[in-house]
Amino acid sequence: MKYRYLEAVEERISKLKETETEALEQAVSYVIRTLRQDGMIHIFGSGHSHLLAEEAFYRAGGLVSVRPILIEELMMHKGALRSSELERRPGYAEQFMKDQPIKPGDTVIVASTSGRNPVPVDVANISRDKGAAVIAITSTAYAGSQPSRHPSGDYLKDAADCTLDNHSPVGDAVLTHPKLATSYSPTSTAIGAMLLHTVLSEAIDRLADEGFPLPILRSGNVDHADAHNKALIDAYKDRNELLK
Repeated sequence: MKYRYLEAVEERISKLKETETEALEQAVSYVIRTLRQDGMIHIFGSGHSHLLAEEAFYRAGGLVSVRPILIEELMMHKGALRSSELERRPGYAEQFMKDQPIKPGDTVIVASTSGRNPVPVDVANISRDKGAAVIAITSTAYAGSQPSRHPSGDYLKDAADCTLDNHSPVGDAVLTHPKLATSYSPTSTAIGAMLLHTVLSEAIDRLADEGFPLPILRSGNVDHADAHNKALIDAYKDRNELLK
């Protein structure tokens, strides 16, 4: 049986190994610096990209120092069309970013496959202004093929300190069929999660090699994990309002 979607994902994973090594190294270095300083790793995305922010938050085997920036108006349960409209609105990010507890030395990961809308670009710019390192997860294929909607003409990749390319085609959908007029089956979430966990796990590996203590959560569905997790949450809940 030929599963074309699995082949499309495997092809992109191979591309990550071939083309993203330098960017991955840079991203890992930012996360290591943040963890050494007991800083926070903030993750933002709107629309489907917000799934990556939730993917790494409060995760078994994940870092308690990951904090998602979850803006409900930019999530589809508040209205899919409204979410898309707001992501395109210049200046909208300033309304919620001014109060984000982002500090110098933190790392901010911003996910946007097109990278062309004002909100993710502004989130990246504001985060850098606050002193954080910014990692973009995006598709560089959009730059040059679709005009930026940001007033500056910038894409997300232009506002980030380093860019991880998810190798999604323009439009994201990777499969076609001779009997269908529209391509289908996006890979941006699957590959975005792969990039995200690659960066975080590599940072953990390298610090663990040094014997550096790391705030890693255990699964709450494994006996005796609750006390371990409670101690970590108590240490970080003042810096992450979602740990309650």
